[in-house]
Amino acid sequence: MKYLILVGDGMGDLPIADLDHRTPLDFAATPMLDSLCKKGQLFLTRTVPEGFPPGSDVANLSLLGYKPEEYYTGRAPLEAASMGVDLAPDETAFRCNLVTLNHQGDGKVQMIDYSAGHISSEESGQLIEALEAECATEQFHFKAGISYRHILVVEGDYPAMNPVPPHDYIEKDVSGPWRRYMENPEWQELFNKANTILANHPVNQRRA
Repeated sequence: MKYLILVGDGMGDLPIADLDHRTPLDFAATPMLDSLCKKGQLFLTRTVPEGFPPGSDVANLSLLGYKPEEYYTGRAPLEAASMGVDLAPDETAFRCNLVTLNHQGDGKVQMIDYSAGHISSEESGQLIEALEAECATEQFHFKAGISYRHILVVEGDYPAMNPVPPHDYIEKDVSGPWRRYMENPEWQELFNKANTILANHPVNQRRA
């Protein structure tokens, strides 16, 4: 038997003032969804086990029958697999999103946009290609994905890092995480070099 699973990831959204403070889903005409609900069965289920971050990466594993307790190691390995990136046993994948930051004069860093303005895959591919050409080492390699979503593959042991999801920090101060990254010489060298390359790249010069 085959099943078709439609996942309304994020469909609940938030109330919007222009919609009389209703959510887009509440405001929308949904005759097909209404019909499915009338003819089908409705259930409430927990797709994110206790102690796991409430994200689609965890929830989708559950929906597909994989226990997050056994299989979840983060979002990056899943995206790497979807990109055809084979990870060796001693390699670790990190998400490498292209974002827009505002480095202010007082050392404060603000997250302006988690997706670099939903940059196109063509443009982002050029940026990741430049990072791989200029920043790659025996340990660090950049893999191009789609739009703003890419992968950093790290071989062997790597400096401790507690990354934060950019979409949780839209228009917020990210000085704390940034300083923690820069405390480690290896990450600091990589970040500083990458910042210079990205700031001066023709793609970003055109988009500025």
